[in-house]
Amino acid sequence: MIAWIKSLPLFVLLTGLAVGAMYIPMAFAIRLEDWLVARTLFYYTTFLMILISLVAIAVTGYQSRNTARNYLVTVFVAFTLVPALLAMPFNFLVPEITYLQAYFEMLSSLTTTGATLFTDPSVLPAPLHLMRALAGWFGGFFMLVVAMSIFAPLQIGGFEIFNAARGTGRATTQIQPTDAARRLSRYARQIFPIYLLVTAILALALMVAGDRVLVAVIHAMAILSTSGISSVGGLSGTNSGYVGEALILFFFVFAISRHTLLSGREGSLLSRVKEDKEVNLALICVIVIPLLLFVRHFMVTTDGDIEQEATGALIALWGGVFTVLSFLTTTGFESAAWDGSRSWSGLGTPGLILMGLAVMGGGIATTAGGIKLLRVYALVKHGQREVLRLRHPNSVTGLAKRQRMIRREAAQVTWVFFMLFLMSLAVTALVLSATGMNLADALVFATAALANTGPLVGAAGSGFTDYASISDTAKAVLCAAMVLGRLEALAVIALLNPNYWR
Repeated sequence: MIAWIKSLPLFVLLTGLAVGAMYIPMAFAIRLEDWLVARTLFYYTTFLMILISLVAIAVTGYQSRNTARNYLVTVFVAFTLVPALLAMPFNFLVPEITYLQAYFEMLSSLTTTGATLFTDPSVLPAPLHLMRALAGWFGGFFMLVVAMSIFAPLQIGGFEIFNAARGTGRATTQIQPTDAARRLSRYARQIFPIYLLVTAILALALMVAGDRVLVAVIHAMAILSTSGISSVGGLSGTNSGYVGEALILFFFVFAISRHTLLSGREGSLLSRVKEDKEVNLALICVIVIPLLLFVRHFMVTTDGDIEQEATGALIALWGGVFTVLSFLTTTGFESAAWDGSRSWSGLGTPGLILMGLAVMGGGIATTAGGIKLLRVYALVKHGQREVLRLRHPNSVTGLAKRQRMIRREAAQVTWVFFMLFLMSLAVTALVLSATGMNLADALVFATAALANTGPLVGAAGSGFTDYASISDTAKAVLCAAMVLGRLEALAVIALLNPNYWR
């Protein structure tokens, strides 16, 4: 039986796992004695599992070409069709929304974007919140496996930086054949136990800090998958307070460095994380940006009691540190002190900062979206070298060959990807504006979708609308943008490359 399951195509396995996971919120609905939700999830899940089983029997013995380029098509199809199945029970249980809106909700969860149509979380039953969190958690795990087993051999998803830095001369997305099935199986077995264990540890820690079980579990899954999904409207509705935020801050590192969830052979975990350029760049952002906001706030706060001002200053600093790191990892959780840090001096923090952090994104081979920190690091090093050449045109650097490659070949391919991202952002914003949205709103919505940071819309500024108020056409555009942001433009271009179809 196990050998037969392993022999099935990847799409059948993914669909079966995603649909079968709906039995978990069904069991939770039974625990709550919410029989309508339990029956609906049971009927839909069982019916879909029967259909998937019939398809599995029909494709038994089918052998496709076992290469990463064929599995890339499977990944694209999975992100578009699996949410269509998950949206069926969701739409039935929430009759106030259309099927397209239910599809938007499930696609947002599966791509770890976390954009939701429900600004008031109390309108959804608790099992549906768990269903959304599970979809996001499953999507995050899927992307971790895909990054190492499919993106790495195709030299996309940020891995083209390593290829260019080695000086191989193949800094483009050349599709190379590889035993993708073996890599998928190996990395899935390696990552899943750690992914599950870390999620359980964070959930248990949040429960000890005072959160209810459901809230702790959903937030733990949202942090590890960077989906930002919450059943209480964010961290402001939790009971753990600043203790819970401190715990969550520690677990953000899993979206910064790929070395945290993937065991390597070179050196210890601490040394690899310490030498990771993405971790170093993230630390610079977490230190510099909150300090700049803190100084700006502090400069206009001159009156009042010194003790109260000191307390407000600490709250403002903590709110800045947590929120900056949250949006840098594309999670999108705001600290409970974030509003206090903005109102402390009477100045509103520009949403452009949060948009820039979300666009930067987390580390490669993590659940975070965005451009990725390693690409930003390559551009920064290239910029530093160009500034030095302006001062000393004939200077010769003495760094290692790998560092020189990062400043030249890696920076070149990174700049190509950066331009593709900006072009995608511009096109998405223009299409959204054509649906009747003003350009400022369209830019925020497009950035949130392409960076897979759904909560960015609510945090970017008080003048922006929410997802429920936009048209269905705009929601369809955002669905395409979320898939494009999750797979990245280079992967989509690889699919459209005529050389691939030969």
